[in-house]
Amino acid sequence: MNPVWIVDDDRSIRWVLEKALTREEIPCRSFASASDAFAAMDDGEAPQVVVSDIRMPGESGLTLLQKVKERYPQMPVIIMTAYSDLDSAVAAFQGGAFEYLPKPFDVDQALDLVRRAIDESTRRDDEPTESTMAPEILGQAPAMQEVFRAIGRLSQSHATVLINGESGTGKELVARALHRHSPRRDHPFIAINTAAIPRDLLESELFGHERGAFTGATAMRRGRFEQAENGTLFLDEIGDMPAELQTRLLRVLSDGNFYRVGGHAPIRANVRVIAATHQDLEERVRQGLFREDLFHRLNVIRLRLPPLRERRDDIPLLVRHFLTRSAHELTVEPKRLSESAIKYLATLEFPGNVRQLENLCHWLTVMAPGQTIEVGDLPPEMRGEPQRDTPQDWLSVLRGEADRMLARRHGEVWDLLTRQFERTLIERALAATGGRRIEASQLLGIGRNTITRKIQELGIEESRNSSDDADGRG
Repeated sequence: MNPVWIVDDDRSIRWVLEKALTREEIPCRSFASASDAFAAMDDGEAPQVVVSDIRMPGESGLTLLQKVKERYPQMPVIIMTAYSDLDSAVAAFQGGAFEYLPKPFDVDQALDLVRRAIDESTRRDDEPTESTMAPEILGQAPAMQEVFRAIGRLSQSHATVLINGESGTGKELVARALHRHSPRRDHPFIAINTAAIPRDLLESELFGHERGAFTGATAMRRGRFEQAENGTLFLDEIGDMPAELQTRLLRVLSDGNFYRVGGHAPIRANVRVIAATHQDLEERVRQGLFREDLFHRLNVIRLRLPPLRERRDDIPLLVRHFLTRSAHELTVEPKRLSESAIKYLATLEFPGNVRQLENLCHWLTVMAPGQTIEVGDLPPEMRGEPQRDTPQDWLSVLRGEADRMLARRHGEVWDLLTRQFERTLIERALAATGGRRIEASQLLGIGRNTITRKIQELGIEESRNSSDDADGRG
């Protein structure tokens, strides 16, 4: 481990911190000025953590902070000051300080802060950097790895692809990845949300129009198909496309030609179409809301994106990525979630999927008070999500149901209510862990054999086809 650098013009402060760190067997080195520290960096020396005063003769601690961040962007820097004012604190954090330590400080508090900074530095050294992590899509869950494999297999293909997935699962990201890794990568990628454009404008938006084709058409306009020539056209929410436009799209996919609105000359389209929807297109076909022949034209290759609740193991990876990106956009020090906060997030449903998690990380970057985010730092609506019903509410319901059944002298009150109670707990625990029995049993505080026996006794159908063997591997 590299030494902790102490930069302060006050000899007594340097002496106190040196003694404390040496006692804890933490290597350290002291400098009386920022310029001395700059000279050591110029000689090729690198610290593990920097602890610096903010106001010193010559260059200030903020200047040191700036130069350290330019050379070592991930280096934790702790800023000390005897001037505990708002401007100093704001300037320190805006410059990317790991923490702000007002003087006089408690030595044990300072040591604890240095240890946390060392842990942060070590953790970052062990993690892949942003440049080595895929910037387009992240995921270690088996379902996401299958998506990655499909993108790889399709890398030399021009085939039409249909992407299924709930809102916020990253359908456009996958479409962009398919384009980026295809033979069309050097040509345009054009995206359009067919559900977001008014019905009477969508035809012109897709196919363009000739001058005078309708009121307000004062000039010829190229549509999205022409804009995407030789490239990829991404049609999001294809399930909401009006019936008359489904017919026109089918014609393009069938013979490769289309007409601008008001036009008479066919235009050849050399475009790869990638479509996406959150809807069940087979069901819409059965309901007569989507053309069956168009469905088969689109459904050449189908990719299913799993919702976040089916890839809870990816939450820590995604959180780190989004917090780092938000911090970069705001030019602040990246924050991190505590283990308890990560575990708590893994119990939530996230109906908005990855997009909701990304928005949460941006909110935390701006609003969370400290560098390490605890459960209590989450937005109030998220902290209250698992407790929509208070204990008094469900106990009142239980008492009412018990009274109703006892009044009828049912004779099986105990067995029925106990079975319903156990069934509910096990089903919710399996839902929270993506069907993994070992994790579900740990959440409930019961043994693996017990949960397996109860699943069989209660006739619980596990929707994710999980098995004990699979649990042991994941």
